[in-house]
Amino acid sequence: MTAKIDPAQRHPEKAHRPDNPTAHPKPKWLRVKAPTSRGYQDTVKIVRERNLHTVCEEAACPNIGECWSKGHATMMIMGDTCTRACAFCNVATGKPAHLDPLEALNVGRAVRELALEHVVITSVDRDDLPDGGARHFAATIRAIRREAPNATIEILTPDFLRKDGALEIVVEAKPDVFNHNLETVPRLYPRIRPGARYFHSLRLLQRVKELDPSMFTKSGLMVGLGETDEEVGQVMDDMRSAGIDFLTIGQYLQPTPKHAAVDRFVTPEAFEAMAQKARAKGFLMVSASPLTRSSYHAGDDFRRLRAAREAWLKGLRSPQAPGAVTASPAQ
Repeated sequence: MTAKIDPAQRHPEKAHRPDNPTAHPKPKWLRVKAPTSRGYQDTVKIVRERNLHTVCEEAACPNIGECWSKGHATMMIMGDTCTRACAFCNVATGKPAHLDPLEALNVGRAVRELALEHVVITSVDRDDLPDGGARHFAATIRAIRREAPNATIEILTPDFLRKDGALEIVVEAKPDVFNHNLETVPRLYPRIRPGARYFHSLRLLQRVKELDPSMFTKSGLMVGLGETDEEVGQVMDDMRSAGIDFLTIGQYLQPTPKHAAVDRFVTPEAFEAMAQKARAKGFLMVSASPLTRSSYHAGDDFRRLRAAREAWLKGLRSPQAPGAVTASPAQ
């Protein structure tokens, strides 16, 4: 297990930046209860015993109490230190440790012990590895198949920028859902996601469909970073052109004063309007709400996604039918 980084040193690349104002107070639809349930404590115990990292903790997800109470932890593989320095992300930045050769097995066993029907596996960016961690993803998928053969697997991968052949390794391992988040609109990439390239990320998801047309693809956006409604609509069009099945949209929340400031708090009604717009563009599934995150309600959404495709293949509905949209309630 990678040694924990002192909170003051989590983001050395941001240490000398001026503070950005933090928006207070949060609107009522973004307030969540502190986790206290027995289910939450049981999940904590399994995660600690298996020496695992979770994006729920590292990214300070607001839904951790609800999800962990149900045993739904999103595993974050390849350590807790990222080689990128995105302006929105709370995961620590620095030089990562060596890969843990037992991590794939531990993830597989944790999925079995948590009795997960659907598991989401994500990771830090590992630009230091020749394959960007693709083989580690594939090994983790195979370990879950062995330890929990009935679980469906969703992966949320890095962009594998300049890692030729990496994507093919992951797709060959046959996850049920391949997710890679575009995060924001292309105009904001230099400020918000400077280590990434918008059209590379878009092409990555398009390439998944070319390699395996049966594999579900998924991507997500944050709003509240300074984007316009028109830009969000254009990203939706780009995603549909790349064949993306499932879109998630959630509110950006500023982790620390050193991170990008919140430009606006988007209302639940505005999220519903975005969901309706996305439905009209032909996504099989849309989840849009202030608290929506990539792995929030992922298992339930996967079942709806699969049912939506089956209905579409049988000619019972078009991708634009109302059943294709979910808007997760604010808490």
